[in-house]
Amino acid sequence: MKNINVRRLALIAGVLTLGTLTACGDHSNSEAHVHAQNEARKQSTTASLPTITNYFTDDVIVSDSLVECTLSDGTETSCYIVTMPINSEIDVGHDKGPWCPRNISDTAEDAGIWLNDNEVYDADGNFIENLATFYSDDNWQLFNPETGEIKVTDSKDACLAAARPDVDPIYQNYCVECLPEYAEDVEPQKYLIPAYPEKASRITQFDPHGGVGLAFNGVKMDAPAPVDAILGAYTLAPFDDCGGHVNPHVGYHYHAITECSSIDTALSTHGKMLGVALDGFTIFERKHPDGLVPDDLDDCGGHAIDGSGVGGQEGIGYHYHAGDAGSNQILACFSAPSGCAIEGDSMQCDVRRGPPGNRPPPPKPS
Repeated sequence: MKNINVRRLALIAGVLTLGTLTACGDHSNSEAHVHAQNEARKQSTTASLPTITNYFTDDVIVSDSLVECTLSDGTETSCYIVTMPINSEIDVGHDKGPWCPRNISDTAEDAGIWLNDNEVYDADGNFIENLATFYSDDNWQLFNPETGEIKVTDSKDACLAAARPDVDPIYQNYCVECLPEYAEDVEPQKYLIPAYPEKASRITQFDPHGGVGLAFNGVKMDAPAPVDAILGAYTLAPFDDCGGHVNPHVGYHYHAITECSSIDTALSTHGKMLGVALDGFTIFERKHPDGLVPDDLDDCGGHAIDGSGVGGQEGIGYHYHAGDAGSNQILACFSAPSGCAIEGDSMQCDVRRGPPGNRPPPPKPS
């Protein structure tokens, strides 16, 4: 595997401020306190900028300075602009695919995975052969019973017809496989990421089409895949072993974090730090290095740590741990107002006031 040249472990103390700013100090709601906070943030814009930039690969572009932005709840604050690359053209640190097996005799080496009821299954030939039993529905028939050949989408047009919400009837009972090169027309996407996240008293639900975070290797972490819609048309759209697959409208993206998507970015005594959520808090792998899941996670999958952290530093502060791979849910919700994908000059994510004129339409479902 190629070394992805992560600019890591420099300025770690700065990175940790993403969480520690919310884990300590006076959280008075007085106007004077808020004003003082805002002024201090403006004064520290240049010094604070490296807090997350050193963890992204060189293919990810982070703005040279912070910008004034409006978050999902109308909060006005400072954000990074993070531009995610066209990931079909970059090395993300692991192979993409395979997804669909070609014959019911194919093994797990020739196929990806499927997520169901908090379990991860090899989407191999045997799994495809027994879908009718697995889902207790005799309408499942993705293969030719005489030859064992599995029906797989084999072109961009077929992928588009089978991956849309209203699946073309001719692609029912197909294994849907969209290749990275099918996303050749996708442009790099810009995101507003809050530089100073503050844990709120109420959770924020994410946009099901807007993603939940950005992995440091240049891959978008997406909301749960629309499994019900996929299964409703008797199609199966497997993920690769790293929890990702391709939507021609958005490119390769993750719906689950597995061992191979937990690439070595920021190593710590708390586990691997994988990326940043759209609300600005960092995301760690599911388990600690000792194999245990933290026992104090909140409803969104986060907690605060005041002890040892990245590189032995203290005070990770509030952060998330990715959900179980089989849950089809990297994050359950946001613990703070979130940033968003943007286009043009819009620096606004305030959904209460309606979408701004330059806000892009939501990507089509996976």
